[in-house]
Amino acid sequence: MTGNPEVLYEVDGAVARVTINRPERRNSMSYGVMRGLLESLREARADDSVRVLVLTGAGDRAFCAGADLTGIAENAGAATVHEGRGVLADVFRAMYGLGKPTIARVRGYALAGGFGLALACDYVIASDDSQFGTPEINVGLWPYMITVPILRSMPPKKALELMATGRRVKADEAERIGFVNRVVPADALDAAVDDLTASLVSKSPLIMRWGRDSFYRVLEMPDSDDALAYLQNMLTITTTTEDAAEGVRAFVEKREPEWKGR
Repeated sequence: MTGNPEVLYEVDGAVARVTINRPERRNSMSYGVMRGLLESLREARADDSVRVLVLTGAGDRAFCAGADLTGIAENAGAATVHEGRGVLADVFRAMYGLGKPTIARVRGYALAGGFGLALACDYVIASDDSQFGTPEINVGLWPYMITVPILRSMPPKKALELMATGRRVKADEAERIGFVNRVVPADALDAAVDDLTASLVSKSPLIMRWGRDSFYRVLEMPDSDDALAYLQNMLTITTTTEDAAEGVRAFVEKREPEWKGR
């Protein structure tokens, strides 16, 4: 296990596990936590053995209860504080550009910046005692920094309602809205995460990366004709890979494919 004390990074086989390790502060995101997350994501991206990343929080009270911008000098100027807040944006960029599936394992509170952190993952598996929300409006703020992952995860009108009211959303409603993939009892959380992880690890890492990247690219493309042309090109490129040929052979021969990642 590596990583700073606030963010633990561990690789087990093809799975990297990143844990925010501040249970006494409900795993709130200090400046050190955000830097640790960024470093862990970069390490996972550079490690070809890692095929899936699981993000979670220590303990059973919170996944992450929001931002806590400590760690920046008390006498820091406005520009330094502003740039420090931008580290969370860098974390989101690193998550989207990871090239590998990400799973949020959520137990307890996922609020404010922690809510955004969970939604920046490709998949969210939550225990039935989890709660989500953007309480910033209640203290005269707005959840600016997490707007992108929120809009990528639910209908705009529902997103605006949650941001404008600050109300808490329980796990069952989160699943109905669609920003949580699966809700399970707390004692089944790890098994559910492991089940999804095993499925993702079994796929071609190359095709997973290209497909995941194309999904998010098309999600942001305003013109459907441009999107279709891009997807057609990606299909042609994909069919030329060794993994695509191996997948077809394995299907015909009724066996499990042996992926080469090329």
